[in-house]
Amino acid sequence: MKLAVLVLLSLSLNAQQAYDLVIKGGHVVDPKNNISRVMDVAVANGRIAAVAANIDASAAKRVASAAGLYVTPGLIDMHVHVYAGTGLKSLTGDLSVYPDPISFRNGVTTMVDAGTAGWRNFPDFRQRIIDRAKTRVLAFLNIGAVGMAPKGENNPEDMDPDEAIRMTQENKDVIVGFKVAHFAHGGWLDIQNAVKAGNATKRPVMVDFGNVDADRNISTLLLDKLRPGDIYTHCYSGRRLEVLPGGKWNPVMQAGRKRGVLFDLGHGGASFYWPVALPAFQEKFYPDTVSTDLHMGSVNAGMKDMLNVMSKMLALGLPVDDVIRMSTWNPAKEIQRTDLGNLDVGAEADITVLQVEKGKFGFLDGAGARYPGTQRFVAELTVRKGVVVWDLNGIAAPGWKDYPYGKTLKVFAQ
Repeated sequence: MKLAVLVLLSLSLNAQQAYDLVIKGGHVVDPKNNISRVMDVAVANGRIAAVAANIDASAAKRVASAAGLYVTPGLIDMHVHVYAGTGLKSLTGDLSVYPDPISFRNGVTTMVDAGTAGWRNFPDFRQRIIDRAKTRVLAFLNIGAVGMAPKGENNPEDMDPDEAIRMTQENKDVIVGFKVAHFAHGGWLDIQNAVKAGNATKRPVMVDFGNVDADRNISTLLLDKLRPGDIYTHCYSGRRLEVLPGGKWNPVMQAGRKRGVLFDLGHGGASFYWPVALPAFQEKFYPDTVSTDLHMGSVNAGMKDMLNVMSKMLALGLPVDDVIRMSTWNPAKEIQRTDLGNLDVGAEADITVLQVEKGKFGFLDGAGARYPGTQRFVAELTVRKGVVVWDLNGIAAPGWKDYPYGKTLKVFAQ
């Protein structure tokens, strides 16, 4: 009889704690599912278990109060450079950053490396970074065989689309597309090779457009060479006549968008400027995706981090919901990973809780010029695969008096 009572009690307790975590009372923004209202989010076994009003807190092992905060899918930064640790003095090496110390504190659960590795060194990139990071790291494969290693992107003889296709087929789970960048020669060999690989694997091409001349220009690129779904990054750089002399936004950018070309912000150290972004916003030419172009030259400069770049979009007048869409669901669609960037029940539980702080702030562009703003994003909580990996103010943590320190600390009775 006693055994039966104990079993029933155990089952009752387990039923009462059906969730590992419930995030309560936050303003949930899930662009995929057209949700923007106060709701609760429950997590169990590493996945989203429920998104609903008034989920019973007693059914959770852990509760985080998100009242006054925004609860979103984990942020996706789709332009970073994280192939660090090779010893090379290049983006494939010392100029890259390791993902985990940057990602979670900024609400980012997925980073997409933008072509730092090519087919020849991708296996090293995968074992060195991708497979060891707690952050989900995906990648655009550089069409140059060694990616952004010294001279890696300017050797036309080292661009082998067939090898890039092979490497992608062997790493379908993490390679989401192809990257072309910094090409300093004339002609279109780099774009043609990347598009060939993209067609064969049904993946997009991201272009960081190199030198421009009478033949190689953004009009030809956007209206002829790129396909619908391909991505033009650094869209506010001003280096390729995105803004015409006199300050007018180049209409070819709108024409490219009508063809289905997508536009990524890609802030970087020198690819975002207020005199370019402001004319674009006046024409309602907003980025499809917000991203950082994270590397050692940008992280301590005007760019800083994902939340700083997102906050610049607020300063330019975009609503919170739109900025979240550009940082979650839009990039998920662009890289064809629609399992990400949403809070679907059953989806892996990547969740970000954001505060929109009010005050007087200043935001820098690539030149170090300041633009004023009155709002900025702060990451309060980041959850990756159902595990709390960042908790700024301990909203998901027990108080110290209630914490079961156990054998980890000798605490004497007071």
